[in-house]
Amino acid sequence: MYWAKRKVNIKNPAEIEIMREAGRINATVHAAVREMLKPGVTTADLNTIAEEVLKKHDAISPFKNYPGPYPFPASITVCINEELVHGIPSNKRKLKEGDIVSIDCGTFFGGFVADSAFSAGVGKLSKEAQKLVDVTEGALMAGIEKMRPGNKTGDVSAAIQKHVESRGFYLTREYTGHGVGRKMHEAPQVPNYGTAGHGLLLRPGVTIALEPMVLVGTAQTKVLADQWTVISADRSLTAHHEHTIAVTEGKPLILTVL
Repeated sequence: MYWAKRKVNIKNPAEIEIMREAGRINATVHAAVREMLKPGVTTADLNTIAEEVLKKHDAISPFKNYPGPYPFPASITVCINEELVHGIPSNKRKLKEGDIVSIDCGTFFGGFVADSAFSAGVGKLSKEAQKLVDVTEGALMAGIEKMRPGNKTGDVSAAIQKHVESRGFYLTREYTGHGVGRKMHEAPQVPNYGTAGHGLLLRPGVTIALEPMVLVGTAQTKVLADQWTVISADRSLTAHHEHTIAVTEGKPLILTVL
């Protein structure tokens, strides 16, 4: 009900262009972090390189000091294997060969936010892990394809759900995609499951961060003692892909790419 009462902020072309620049910066951060995904690198190292790129482009992270159980202490989230979202970078956590690493980064630039995430392997992934990463990315693209005027958010959610569940994986019900713009979290809420033909009518100027969060063994999650990191309840592998998308008169516009 909380989300239902919030106004959806429609962006004009000039505002979407600013979000596009924020998205390019966000993608630049991801590219720099992706190059660092090697055994022995700490998750704090990944956060450091992300902050260096953001500073170079006169941007900041909307993640840092984000309110929660306590202010989030980093500019990106880093999750490994069973960690789904909101992982806190640490000097004590080192990457290992075969890990799935999920990086989520937001960029605040020119008064607007872009938000995206990716999952990738450290070295060579197991067959199951690689399938998980591929299916998660495919689910994101399936959702993006439905981000067209005249469709509804339920069409997007249903496409993501079908792509994932038809391949034997699970989607969390507790964390969702969301509108994004002047703030990191705006209306509408866009779950990764739903019914086609239901939800908000999409029209040009709607901007949404779609983010399938996929689990191997269960849809259930739990939060670790740090009060931020979300893991699969059975500690099975997870993956997370996200892009910020603008609805246009034609095909969907992915804002968070180079």
